[in-house]
Amino acid sequence: MNNKKSQELYNKGLKHLVGAVNSPVRAFKSVGGNPLFMERAHGSKIYDVDGNEYIDLVLSYGPMILGHGNANVIEAVQKQVCTGFTFGASTENEIILAEMVCNAFPGMDKVRFVNSGTEAIMSAIRLARAYTGKNHIIKFAGCYHGHSDSLLVAAGSGLVTYSLPGSAGVPNDAVKNTLIAEYNNIDSVKKHLAECDDIAAIFIEPIAGNMGVVLPTDDFIKELRKITKEKGILLVVDEVMTGFRSKFGGAQELLGIEADITCLGKVVGGGFPVGAYGAREEIMNRVSPLGNVYQAGTLSGNPVAMAAGIATLTELKAQNPYDKFNQQAATIEKALLDAAAENGIDLTVNRFGSMINPFFSTKKITNFTAAQECNTTQFTKFFWGLIENGIYIPPSQFEAWFLSSVISDEDLNKIVTGINNAMKLI
Repeated sequence: MNNKKSQELYNKGLKHLVGAVNSPVRAFKSVGGNPLFMERAHGSKIYDVDGNEYIDLVLSYGPMILGHGNANVIEAVQKQVCTGFTFGASTENEIILAEMVCNAFPGMDKVRFVNSGTEAIMSAIRLARAYTGKNHIIKFAGCYHGHSDSLLVAAGSGLVTYSLPGSAGVPNDAVKNTLIAEYNNIDSVKKHLAECDDIAAIFIEPIAGNMGVVLPTDDFIKELRKITKEKGILLVVDEVMTGFRSKFGGAQELLGIEADITCLGKVVGGGFPVGAYGAREEIMNRVSPLGNVYQAGTLSGNPVAMAAGIATLTELKAQNPYDKFNQQAATIEKALLDAAAENGIDLTVNRFGSMINPFFSTKKITNFTAAQECNTTQFTKFFWGLIENGIYIPPSQFEAWFLSSVISDEDLNKIVTGINNAMKLI
């Protein structure tokens, strides 16, 4: 495969960009080699600067659920761009998108739009502490909630990729009120509750997507909801990745729980930078200008992003691709397991709706520790094998693959063939 132009751009980018990238996982460090530079995308495909075509299973890490270049989304964005990029003032589309989001999530009366998932989570921390009058929070090892200081500990995704326990520049005081529990281990949560009576909230990805796709057991997630209610602790569910991906709404409804605060991103922006946090009225009314929890942003509710979000959710609701997602994910899972078995490779596969992830391990992956024990050397060979076969997946064992609604039967056949060929390389 010719990657000459990508190599040239990488070398050029090293001069003025840190590592030639603007987000660490893009650097391909965990899979070796240099990053691919993309030039354009359309439908289910993405194309690099050397003209190589790939079926895109990264989808900008989730938001391009309709694929690239959906006509209705483009029309909405173009119309808004011609009207104005940003006003620093309120627009009607903010109200329209807010109603769509709140209607999709039971228990969400009001929502505040921000510019990223990280910002949504950061704001939710402040809101939870103000509402409860307590300071400590609990997060789960391997769950990634953005790069704000207080949650950048025992995180997944890029931090796992580089085997870093946290980040330099985060002072001890920033994480002293953050307690770490083990995903799918309710006893680890109860231990913290027994030892600390100053816990404001527990933060969780309902389906972990940054240590690979890891699902909660039914007992774990429902017991978590039960004990947080009993203790007056807010349950903050991070649906930045899972929102609108398993159903029109959130994963929490399928899991049989209801969050106190829900954080969103990705799909809600239709490919533009959008995040959101929402809750029942009594909680959200603590946010300024109604309450004393300050949070602001000049570009929050950006007109172009709102237009893209409305068009995306409207199209998504009309398409209702969720049964198709489950069927296609099941086909990919079978292809992965069959190819691994045929080549004598240990593999387990986790999936939820349109999210799927293979782990090179004999174990069932239910937490961060098990995910870290996977054979990343085998993953690296598999990754490059898929690239050579025109399949673009995240360059990390610990990132979810995503499906778009425009993946065709032909695409699916190519994915299956690519999986078979890549497994043989291992």
